[in-house]
Amino acid sequence: MAIMPSPPRIRQTSTGGDGDDDLLPPTEHYSLEAPTTWYESLSSLAAPAKEPYSSSSASHDRPVRVYADGIYDLFHFGHARALEQAKKLFPNTYLLVGCCSDEITYTYKGKTVMTEAERYESLRHCKWVDEVIPDAPWVITQEFIDKHNIDYVAHDSLPYADASGAGKDVYEFVKAIGKFKETKRTDGISTSDIIMRIVKDYNEYVMRNLARGYTRKDLGVSYVKEKQLRVNMGITKLREKVKEHQEKASIWLIRLLPQLQYGMWQFRVGSGK
Repeated sequence: MAIMPSPPRIRQTSTGGDGDDDLLPPTEHYSLEAPTTWYESLSSLAAPAKEPYSSSSASHDRPVRVYADGIYDLFHFGHARALEQAKKLFPNTYLLVGCCSDEITYTYKGKTVMTEAERYESLRHCKWVDEVIPDAPWVITQEFIDKHNIDYVAHDSLPYADASGAGKDVYEFVKAIGKFKETKRTDGISTSDIIMRIVKDYNEYVMRNLARGYTRKDLGVSYVKEKQLRVNMGITKLREKVKEHQEKASIWLIRLLPQLQYGMWQFRVGSGK
């Protein structure tokens, strides 16, 4: 099946006009057939319309520019659902998503599993995202809002501790100026949960990758640890084999028991007992 090219990210004027309205993003929601674009690729074309969004004066041609940000490490469906909610806040939404760099994330939150390039690329392939802003700031400022002409910021409403020391909540400023829109978290899934599952079953995942051709050096495992894991895995496999044979023997006995009972009955009848 042929893959159709992605629609252009900037609506060009057909009349040759040079107004801001001729360079707005398309008004329809995107159903992406190719990855979304980067902020840098748009900035060289034209700036978005500068007038603030107003529900009373909004027209169909004026997409509401909603901004969502985060780390998006080990991108999962909880992230995607939050972005879907942000995209659907208004009938006509242009969703910008900011993703923090490795440097700022390591400083204020800690080490990530994925690199910044991998996290940016994951966002580009989410169908709800219209524009990715790499190296996003930890705390949103008025300068950043003006630069990207942001109408609203979307995030869950729980206070997000500001490790930079600028305030108690990363979203304190946007809440104060009335530009905050709430989204709901998805229970049961988070980056920390996924990492915890791996840590909990660490030995199994090490053995899994050793069996797939990774070396102990690739996995950061010592020689002694590797041998210990292989011995433990051998013992586990032996126990599984013993259990399997026990189950097969039990099934065999269950099937054989009626025949034994019938044979004993025939013996008693034949012997007159």
